[in-house]
Amino acid sequence: MPDAGCRRNPCEEAVVIGRGARLFAGAVVVACVVLVGPSGPTGAPLADPPPVKSAGKVVPNRVMTWNICNPCKAANADRAAEIAAYAPQVIGLQEACVRDVEEIRRRLERAHGLVYHVEYGTVLRNWNRCGGLPWRPGAYGQAVLSAAPMTDLVHVEYPDGGSEDRGYMAVTTAVGGRPVRVFNTHLAERRQGAVRAEQTGVLAAAVARHDRAIVLGDLNAVPASFELTGIRALAADADPRCRPSSTGACEPTTDWQSKFDYVFLRGVVPLGHEVHPSPYSDHHLLHTDLDTS
Repeated sequence: MPDAGCRRNPCEEAVVIGRGARLFAGAVVVACVVLVGPSGPTGAPLADPPPVKSAGKVVPNRVMTWNICNPCKAANADRAAEIAAYAPQVIGLQEACVRDVEEIRRRLERAHGLVYHVEYGTVLRNWNRCGGLPWRPGAYGQAVLSAAPMTDLVHVEYPDGGSEDRGYMAVTTAVGGRPVRVFNTHLAERRQGAVRAEQTGVLAAAVARHDRAIVLGDLNAVPASFELTGIRALAADADPRCRPSSTGACEPTTDWQSKFDYVFLRGVVPLGHEVHPSPYSDHHLLHTDLDTS
């Protein structure tokens, strides 16, 4: 009888007559197994990898920043699962299309039971990046998700965005039950340090108005970069080991082994932070737990 893995294919034509024919038939069957796949349990399709386990509920004193990468074309269900694994109270997203954020937010609620409010800091409308119609392209920029309501949204585009429009957004929300001003930004590309220095000057002036502030974002600058001086004068890196003079102590947050992503704290004390590489972006997730007592 022909091997079950060879049914309805040319293997059925192998006729077993004599030793030579049996050897020939065996060779054909082996070829069929390679081409078609073995029958029975060993031939079952490979199972999907287990989903990332959701934290189950929001961690009230946790904040996260993540450049979700555009146009990386990652599935929003996967992005939502990555966020749900750590379930921060506040999430700052960069390179975010409004449509993608809407879908991530829906997935967080429906698949993981995590409910978030959302505010946007759109800096441009781009059909190639965010889809839509050529005459009605999708919005692109930053977004903040918070489990607590947000108020006093401010959205500012930097006077000079560099090679692409850039800006910051700010909201007031509660972290660990206490109000705090949250900033989310994406600075100019890595070879545009002088532009970033102007941008951080604008951002620092806004941060300085608040006694308690959290700055999240992709700053496109390594810790020792001169353009971060103004921010560092106002707020401390959530990673106490990572200072401008540090050598090898700063954990990278990108696939190219540079630290570009930050949580800066003003009037808020960090308890600990973690960096999580993700297959869905060229930036890692970075979250920080805060002492809100």
